[in-house]
Amino acid sequence: MIRRSILLLTLALAATSAGEERAPVEPRSLPAPDQAVEPVKPNVEKLDANRFRIGKVTFDRSTREVRFPARVNMTEGLLEFLVVHENGKVHESLFITDTSPTDINLALTLLRYTPSRELYPLPNETGGVTDKYPEVPAEVRDAARVVMFVEREESGTTRRVPANEWIQHAVKSTHMPSGPWVYGGSEFHDGKFVPETTGDIIAIFVAPSALINYPGEDNRDDTVWLAYPKRVPAEGTQVQIVIAPQKNPSTPAKP
Repeated sequence: MIRRSILLLTLALAATSAGEERAPVEPRSLPAPDQAVEPVKPNVEKLDANRFRIGKVTFDRSTREVRFPARVNMTEGLLEFLVVHENGKVHESLFITDTSPTDINLALTLLRYTPSRELYPLPNETGGVTDKYPEVPAEVRDAARVVMFVEREESGTTRRVPANEWIQHAVKSTHMPSGPWVYGGSEFHDGKFVPETTGDIIAIFVAPSALINYPGEDNRDDTVWLAYPKRVPAEGTQVQIVIAPQKNPSTPAKP
């Protein structure tokens, strides 16, 4: 049902882009051949020529930015996640949000981000994992790369900083290196979208359950990354998480 919703919402957005003012439809159970289907508007609101909203998520088809509200959850201590849902692993995440992971994923899909499974080891015959990883084409890798920003209001001004700069290496004492994150798209289990059950949204320590993962050094060590105490504002500070496309990918993504 979720996959079908994504397809229909993509078609609806494309129609709007072409200037068609048609009411998109929401999928239902399949009707009988002679049964009329009554159109129902999906939960997508058009804000202006380029911006749309799904639940608490807003996205811009011109900049391909996706944003959603969150708040600071930790100002110090070990991190495994950048963002989790407030019902998820809040004891190890820099930010928490009440935004639906499904809505975030729908926005990324509508903006034609392509998930890459490159960070997830291949399974073995007994249900475990191997030390091998999927071979992912360069164009897919590039289309999956995103950069993460944090926006907050400070003295009447909106300040945007790379999320990496609020994460500190425990040994080197420097902030996380600049660079993209990888949109993996997560997975389904027993017909359920996994991030909706786990609350995993953006992971530092690689988690196939999360929508987005950090691909850099020490991303499989849960004793390395910390909240940067000199940079992270007070717990409870309201922010916007911004997901944006990587600039100048090595292989241009197909439109």
